[in-house]
Amino acid sequence: MFTRRNIRVKVMQTLYATDSMDNHLSSSQALNILKKNLDQSQQLFTYLVYFLTEIAGFAEADALQKAHKHLPSVSDLNVNTKISGNDIIWAALENKSLTTAIKLHHIENLVDKELIRRIYLLLVASEEYKTYISLQSREKRSEKKILEFIFNDLMLANNDFTSNIEEYFINWDDDADMMVLLMANFIQSPVAFNFSQMLSEEKGQFGNNLLITVIDKKEVTLELIKPKLKNWDAERIAALDMIMMQMGVCEFLYFETIPPKVTINEYIDLAKEYSTPQSGHFVNGILDNIHKELLAGNKLQKKNFKNSTL
Repeated sequence: MFTRRNIRVKVMQTLYATDSMDNHLSSSQALNILKKNLDQSQQLFTYLVYFLTEIAGFAEADALQKAHKHLPSVSDLNVNTKISGNDIIWAALENKSLTTAIKLHHIENLVDKELIRRIYLLLVASEEYKTYISLQSREKRSEKKILEFIFNDLMLANNDFTSNIEEYFINWDDDADMMVLLMANFIQSPVAFNFSQMLSEEKGQFGNNLLITVIDKKEVTLELIKPKLKNWDAERIAALDMIMMQMGVCEFLYFETIPPKVTINEYIDLAKEYSTPQSGHFVNGILDNIHKELLAGNKLQKKNFKNSTL
């Protein structure tokens, strides 16, 4: 499921994409772009999960093909299919929301079957796989570990695979880190994952409100940011840094259940991850300075956030 950090990333990307567009971009147009970005991320994640299940399921096809050879060898008749019965894979296959998402996004039409076969052969040849099939029981740890190996070491590290993704998903470069986290969460708890509601109503509203607030309150946020830039030329600051600072200031002023410390830490991390090497330190300094100024002027009216969802 999308987290608030995922939503912040999508809002940031939407603001960056619209920054060079017509200044008279309407709120509805901006919201449509955000929705499209979120839909693309959902489609990409569905593709990744489906591809993972297909690699695991290829063991059955491999066993069947070898058994039907004209003169099958002993090894042909004894292909180990343990991976196809992986508990997490079965939970995914029985997840009706995944089946629905696969059909909705026409995922089967995007998958390269030959690439699945090649990655499966790499899996079978690996020491990790040999260790996995040597275990007689199905321990949760080993079931998770082999899928993490397939995803991280055989899929993401494979140039052919990433080229295949980039061919169909223009958002891959922006979403790669998010997808790694989502996959880790999915492998941890596949049953609880709802592909039809990856974006909860609360988080969807948060994203919409944050996007529109940053657009509507641009002048307000810039009035607070620019005096803190000292010798920095606002026009020469990395565009993403400026966008993240504006988002952070908006959270200070207009999102009263989110503690300022959380806001600052979130944008420090995002700046480090998505902008320049110096951006984390820069964004931290500006936001912390503005936060102190707002506190001194008694302009922060935060509610008790102890029980809020952050």
